[in-house]
Amino acid sequence: QVQLVESGGGLVQAGGSLRLSCAASGRAFSTYAMGWFRQAPGKGRDFVAARSWTGGSTYYVDSVKGRFTMSRDNAKNKVYLQMNSLSPEDTAVYYCAADSYGLGSDRWEVYGYWGQGTQVTVSS
Repeated sequence: QVQLVESGGGLVQAGGSLRLSCAASGRAFSTYAMGWFRQAPGKGRDFVAARSWTGGSTYYVDSVKGRFTMSRDNAKNKVYLQMNSLSPEDTAVYYCAADSYGLGSDRWEVYGYWGQGTQVTVSS
């Protein structure tokens, strides 16, 4: 079992930066793949980034490549999403998710554990 708690969301102007954190509980955290998803008002839950349990590969949706960086610190049981050059199109509730099989995916159905989400609002 893993419990996830996101933090770091807020209101920022276009072009600004935010760093989201996801704190995980559970002894097996280091073996879980982690993902970040987002959901804008009236839309579905979209993939943002994912990282396997080994941390060797990180995958991003094309729209955030070069602007967002996902990292994880297994010693601290934390995952981060550094978001730079934010635009109003990035406005959404951001969720972190854990996949106990360790591979990660861009499909939300793969992830069995979810945080409550943190709101990111980018003003123009």
